[in-house]
Amino acid sequence: MSNELIPLSEIFNDKLFRIPDYQRGYAWKQKQLADFWDDIINLNPERSHYTGLLSIKKIKDSKEIEKSLGIDKWLIDSGYSLYSIVDGQQRLTTISILLNEIVLFVKDQEENKDKSNSEIFLNTVRLDKIIDKYILQKYPQSEHLTSYIFGYDKDNPSALYLRYKIFMEDNAPTVTETYYTKNLKHAKQFFRNNLQQLFDNEKYDGLFKLYQKLTQKLMFNIHEIGDDYDVFVAFETMNNRGKRLTNLELLKNRLIYLATLYPNTEYDETNKENLRDTINRTWQEVYTELGKNENALLSDDDFLRAHWIAYYTYSRKKGDDYIHFLFDKYSAKNIYEKKSVLITEPELDELKDDTEATDEEIEETESNEQEELESKIVSKLSPDEINNYVLSLQNFAKYWYETFFPRNSNSLTDEEKLWIERLNRVNIGHFRPVVMVINSCRHSPVQERIDAYKAIERFLFVCFRIGFFQASLKSSEYFKDAREIRLGNLSLKAFTKKINDFVDSKVGSAIKGFITHMDDYFKSNNGYYSWKTLKYFFYEYNAELSLANKNGKVISWDDFIKFEKEKVSIEHILPQTATKYYWKNMFRQFNDSEKKKLTGTLGNLLPLDLSINIKLQNDSFEEKKNPTQGSNRRGYLKGSNSELEVAMLPDWTAKDIYDRTIKLLHFMERRWNLKFTEDQLKSLSYVEFVNDGRAIPEELPKEE
Repeated sequence: MSNELIPLSEIFNDKLFRIPDYQRGYAWKQKQLADFWDDIINLNPERSHYTGLLSIKKIKDSKEIEKSLGIDKWLIDSGYSLYSIVDGQQRLTTISILLNEIVLFVKDQEENKDKSNSEIFLNTVRLDKIIDKYILQKYPQSEHLTSYIFGYDKDNPSALYLRYKIFMEDNAPTVTETYYTKNLKHAKQFFRNNLQQLFDNEKYDGLFKLYQKLTQKLMFNIHEIGDDYDVFVAFETMNNRGKRLTNLELLKNRLIYLATLYPNTEYDETNKENLRDTINRTWQEVYTELGKNENALLSDDDFLRAHWIAYYTYSRKKGDDYIHFLFDKYSAKNIYEKKSVLITEPELDELKDDTEATDEEIEETESNEQEELESKIVSKLSPDEINNYVLSLQNFAKYWYETFFPRNSNSLTDEEKLWIERLNRVNIGHFRPVVMVINSCRHSPVQERIDAYKAIERFLFVCFRIGFFQASLKSSEYFKDAREIRLGNLSLKAFTKKINDFVDSKVGSAIKGFITHMDDYFKSNNGYYSWKTLKYFFYEYNAELSLANKNGKVISWDDFIKFEKEKVSIEHILPQTATKYYWKNMFRQFNDSEKKKLTGTLGNLLPLDLSINIKLQNDSFEEKKNPTQGSNRRGYLKGSNSELEVAMLPDWTAKDIYDRTIKLLHFMERRWNLKFTEDQLKSLSYVEFVNDGRAIPEELPKEE
């Protein structure tokens, strides 16, 4: 490693830079870009700035040059040397994008639009000189062949995007956006916006100072990796600089590295190249799936872990078990080492006469011993194992995406989409890996998949939303079931029955837990309003009403969860602070404690637009149903099916609150296949006192 600090202007002397296929794509986002821009803008023009280490490896092999450059290899004959970027690609990519944006910005100014690059100056520097050194070269014998100084290997999914969407080469083909190309696009727009602001304030002088800082004042340590040093190992070692690599990104590097280790006698160069292409293609497709929704990029590490759960035997030691397993499985030692282990029958402990072991304990003992024996078997990692694993990753990426965004699927039926959306609304939790596998069961009848989704949704609602059981309940077992379903060892029918049988066995304790939690909520005077599943419950109730009543407004789930002022909130029909005469008079026979319970019970709550809720607040029931003309607000009569149902009543009485509470609890029984006893219904109403036949005092005198 050289101790000399070198500016960008020297680094780019007669060098071509390519980001190799084992590298991740461009990962910098707003924070990293903003930090970089602040650093460069605030840098004293008279001072240098240490920018970090740039690790590169010179590519000499003609096949590697051909693979990396393609038709751009003519530059090698022109005196350039090709270098792979091992560490520092994020900074170098960022600088290259910014330099190119400076060039494009200057060319776009009105006074330069009719000039050639050789006629445009950035202060004292001709624009064509900047382009030739840092951006691109034109093939002398053809103006149609453009070759770039910096870029990706020609087969990298970001190569075309950088060329045609960032550097803006003409005649662009169809270019696919991926997880990483969106970051390139954002960086381009970020620098364009900031260059405009800089130009508005400082004109060309500001642009020139920026260009000088980039090319003269950013200083790098150059570490050129020799031929005797493994570039893949170097990359893995250096990954923690800058923005940390994800486990999925590291795994790609590891697998490509392993593909190069097999001896040619066992796996020839053609097979190695094919395996490497498969790995690259898989990662391109995986990141395409993970990045399909621009507003919600999916975590690649979450996907990798879910696939590991479905592909390998799940272990539950700690959260990062999966990556330790994968890196141990896909390691050089498993290619180099081949051990033969003599397997003998295990020596089982003798059961004593006074030991009463259950069948389950015996099976568990045998199972543990079998796993212990199997762990001693060390076999060579074959190329086919790598290939099969990689193809499985590629295959499951689309099914993973469908668990988050079923509406975007072209293969799921409408009913499947409906149930997967329900799973997400109620919080799918640790069932996501198994839902991914169920999505992949295209050979199974559609109804079997739907029945499995229904069973999972019922489990989530009964066990977690009513029973308040521990969040990890049965997670290990259902993770293992995901693999068994994938392998065909467990049918969807059997899995569905297993789930339903378990929930049936837990309904009683779930209801008891529900009553206990509701008792606590009423002690705090909020009642059902504190139940976090309230919106999901009312959404499902409104959906059922919508099937029977075509007149009301169908409330979308987005209305329940979005943060804008028009979102849905939960209205207390009898207000929490009932100061109007209507409410005082209607509930005059109840004391303050009873009114609190009436306010907080299930039947008194109603979902409606937040803006409407704010406006209605303490109004009388008639005003809430049908506001006075000219009041510029909407009442229940023009609302959702739930609102219409309430609006059909002439008044809102304590008996109406009780009756609606019981009706909603009966809906809960019907929708999630459970059964309350009469005593449990009365307990969960919390307002059984409305039926005590007490005398009703005379009406209160009307207020002025």
